[in-house]
Amino acid sequence: MKTLADYLNAIPPSFVFSKISPQGLGEKALSCLQGAVHSDKIFAVKFNRLLRKLMLLISIMVIKNWAYAQQDAQFSQYMFNGIYINPAYAGYKEQLNAHAFYRNQFVGVDGAPQTMSLAIDAIANKGNVGLALQISNDIIGAQRNLSVYANYAYRLRLNGYNDERLAFGLGVGAIQLGIDGALLNPNDFENQQPPGMQSTIVPDARAGVYFANDRFYAGLSVDNLIPQLVSMSNYPFIIKPKPHYYLTAGMLVPLNENIQLKPSFLIKDDRGGPTSLDLSTFFILNDKIWLGGAYRTAIKLYSKSYLQNDLRNMSAAVAAAQFFASDTFRIGYAYDFSAGGLSGNLGGSHEISISFLFKKTYLRVSNPRPF
Repeated sequence: MKTLADYLNAIPPSFVFSKISPQGLGEKALSCLQGAVHSDKIFAVKFNRLLRKLMLLISIMVIKNWAYAQQDAQFSQYMFNGIYINPAYAGYKEQLNAHAFYRNQFVGVDGAPQTMSLAIDAIANKGNVGLALQISNDIIGAQRNLSVYANYAYRLRLNGYNDERLAFGLGVGAIQLGIDGALLNPNDFENQQPPGMQSTIVPDARAGVYFANDRFYAGLSVDNLIPQLVSMSNYPFIIKPKPHYYLTAGMLVPLNENIQLKPSFLIKDDRGGPTSLDLSTFFILNDKIWLGGAYRTAIKLYSKSYLQNDLRNMSAAVAAAQFFASDTFRIGYAYDFSAGGLSGNLGGSHEISISFLFKKTYLRVSNPRPF
């Protein structure tokens, strides 16, 4: 059985980004096939089989387009994974905080993305400094990326109550970029194709700014600042990570004594593929149970002439729940399902997150922090 990697790597990137879109190719192919069927009904069965293969090919082409464009891993519970998005989030909880995420995307498709992220952060210098260590592992098809970052945030106190801060963050680390050549199955074997696992380590840096009080937060950040400056001519099959820009904000709206509303958004852009927008809303019940959902789609913030004009958006809807078993332990789950034209060809995505707060009773902070 062919895997996702087999299909993806058989399609050259230049073809994916050509002016002939998957949708346009499908319409032309279908027109020709339908004409053949009308002229000779004996091929009806073959036509149906070929049609299914064609729809699968179109779906895979769109997935490949997405894979080359948005390279950073996608998290639906981004509001609980602030370190992954923004180094300035370090120290926000103002206590030692450990959290982990695991995401299995497009369940049932061999070679689909799988992502793991683990982070721990704390404060220093009386809360004026935040420190964090983050490790992430991302697998998609034959591609393997492992990253490690040490993050530093300088946290400015904006009032006398210690509930409003503006933080400036910087993260430095390294990414191990890899490709498993044994999983590649192109139509024509290329001379520089690795026969097995090939990897290289490149330095990286990320930066961000983060503001938060007890009712509102906002952050702006960028990652993958260095890899594009590093020569990788000896590794033609390894994809360089591109800088990704994140803009996020959210707020907490009390509805009554026991219920609060928490809307938020995340905009992600890499100046290459379509801009991604996440809109999410949670209802918080007694500070213990979070129930909500999100909608993810592509938006046009500015002109990108290099993109296909008729590129179809890959939208998704998300259902999510979080449970605070205590003041120190949280567990969450999210399920994504495709909401666009490919909903019948792609499986859903499962995402699990957990966090543990090493609470110190002598520290006076609001707990749990809403963001």
